[in-house]
Amino acid sequence: MPRLFVFDAYGTLFDVHAAVIPLRGEIGAQTDRLSELWRQKQLEYSWVRALMGRYVDFWAITEAALDYAAARCGGLDPTTRQKLLTAYETLTPYPDARPTLARLKREGCATAILSNATEAMVRGAVSAAGLGPVLDAVLSVDPLRTFKTDPRGYALVEKQFGTPPADVTFVSSNRWDIAGAAAFGFGTVWLNRGGMPDEYHDLPPTRIVASLDALFDPEP
Repeated sequence: MPRLFVFDAYGTLFDVHAAVIPLRGEIGAQTDRLSELWRQKQLEYSWVRALMGRYVDFWAITEAALDYAAARCGGLDPTTRQKLLTAYETLTPYPDARPTLARLKREGCATAILSNATEAMVRGAVSAAGLGPVLDAVLSVDPLRTFKTDPRGYALVEKQFGTPPADVTFVSSNRWDIAGAAAFGFGTVWLNRGGMPDEYHDLPPTRIVASLDALFDPEP
């Protein structure tokens, strides 16, 4: 088994749609649509900003994406908006997140997060979920003033651990992130929780799994 596993944070370890769940009563019938648009625009704004070279941090992008999604879904009152942003700071981890990280640690592997989020965002989520003891590093691309899939983001892993890309296993639920990591030279595991069709066929994942638990299954 490779000795270093690096995980994306949002959508991989943390459920990006968890913020809306307690607020369905306040948001109403458009709750699921709002959450999907929020995530879609969050990613879109990061890519556009990186391409333009007009960086703003991931928290500012998260706020702007929520405001757009709210406008498309009939609006939010200021109190509900703030509740959603507060909830995003402590997103719920998927049930398989902590057991997987803990098992990797028991088996002698190093574990890390590599995220587009600011360090404050991702460390807040890690702390709230109690994942700190099962992680060796939490890496944010924020100091680089860019976002993944910029290769400089993935290079933070080698800088932190001294591990060459070929000896890193990168795990993400985001297929675009897997493509970026594969282009950089990482071994990759696409966590395809939703059974989505493949894309970026010239940059295939090393492996595809439906849950983090499946990392420990024998490879076909």
